[in-house]
Amino acid sequence: MKEIDKYVKIHEKRFLDELFELIRIPSISSLPEHKADMYRAAEKWKEILLAAGADKAEVYETDGNPVTYGEKIIDPKAPTVMVYAHMDVMPVDPVGLWKTDPFEPVVKEGKIWARGADDDKGQGFMHAKAFEYLVKSGKLNCNVKFLIEGEEEVGSPSLPKFCKKHKKMLQADVILVSDTSMIAPDVPSITTGLRGLAYWQVEVTGPDKDLHSGLFGGAVANPINVLAKMIAQTTDDDGRILIPGFYDDVVEVSRKERTMMAKAPFSLDEYKRSLGVKEVAGEKGYSTNERTGIRPTFDVCGIWGGYTGEGAKTVLPSKAYAKISTRLVPNQDHNKIAQLFVKFFESIAPKSVKVKVEYLHGGPSYVCPIDLPAYKAAEKAYTEVYGKTPVPVRSGGSIPIIATFEEILGVKSVLMGFGLGSDAIHSPNENYPLEQFYNGIRTIPLFYRYFAEEMGR
Repeated sequence: MKEIDKYVKIHEKRFLDELFELIRIPSISSLPEHKADMYRAAEKWKEILLAAGADKAEVYETDGNPVTYGEKIIDPKAPTVMVYAHMDVMPVDPVGLWKTDPFEPVVKEGKIWARGADDDKGQGFMHAKAFEYLVKSGKLNCNVKFLIEGEEEVGSPSLPKFCKKHKKMLQADVILVSDTSMIAPDVPSITTGLRGLAYWQVEVTGPDKDLHSGLFGGAVANPINVLAKMIAQTTDDDGRILIPGFYDDVVEVSRKERTMMAKAPFSLDEYKRSLGVKEVAGEKGYSTNERTGIRPTFDVCGIWGGYTGEGAKTVLPSKAYAKISTRLVPNQDHNKIAQLFVKFFESIAPKSVKVKVEYLHGGPSYVCPIDLPAYKAAEKAYTEVYGKTPVPVRSGGSIPIIATFEEILGVKSVLMGFGLGSDAIHSPNENYPLEQFYNGIRTIPLFYRYFAEEMGR
């Protein structure tokens, strides 16, 4: 630990300077105008990996955005760890809510403020610097591969095909990921489960053009009104989702496991205070942590139509739109859920409108057993740095490719996240505490040490 601490202290300014170069690239995968930025980010990652000590690094084409792959093989018989991260980031809208330029990182209040500071440039970059330390100090005892993709924020549509094509190249004993969070700065945790995802865009069409709301209101169906009523029919007052068949494959978590989960430190009052809400909501019969970890959900992520500019315009719109997602739990098939929602939503539409439902993307859930050698190694590494045994938790978020890795490559992933709930990922003013950034660089080298021991090396 002393050697790692010394290395981090000596190079901490350089680490930030290099990370900031990566963050300044506006690699927003969901916006076509940033396609060139995706290639800039891929080339930057290639530069980072080679400078850190990789024997080789290349940028690969996919059907979508590029992938950067790098590796250092010290011994074919040694355990192999593949680090997965993503170079793409979420859009910055609404940009007016940002207190700083989202792509000009600044440090204040002990945090890095920028889009991608946490998710996932900051967390991914920790692995490059931890790897650099191990190479420079001669302490690397595992083969290391890096897979940095450019489409995680849009569901990783091109990566499964890439993995199938390069299956041999991507062989590993475990996949190491830092794209999740901890319970608190002084309460380390390891994410043992991720919810799956299904995401749609809905279009509701009424008249063939916008109409005067005074002349036609009350006589012609308003698509926005209809869409709102349809959405309201999808859940009941107890927070249950009313799509027929939605819960058929849900595996109920045992009372024993729920009791273990309840031991994780959590203050409902602080939770509400941090979010600026007076009450929480969700499925009846479950705690807040259970609602976000072991239960499926239904959410409207965006809704629009008609006139939304300044001032008034009395219009009855022709169309209304919504973006809708569900978070899924183990054993729920996202493709099956996708079709169930389409069938349900079309069935409740009145004849006064036409409904079009487009399935945008989705992915399966994932569970990591806590008896894996890699989990035990991660547990020991966190304990040494934070002085506490990490708590196993199930995250409400989704990383669709993690389950796909297991399906295609036959490799389990361990999720060693260092982010915090206050980091505002996907939102304006995303940030990442410097302490967490540097602690990640301190913890990751210990993972390699303990993983090799667990694997008998």
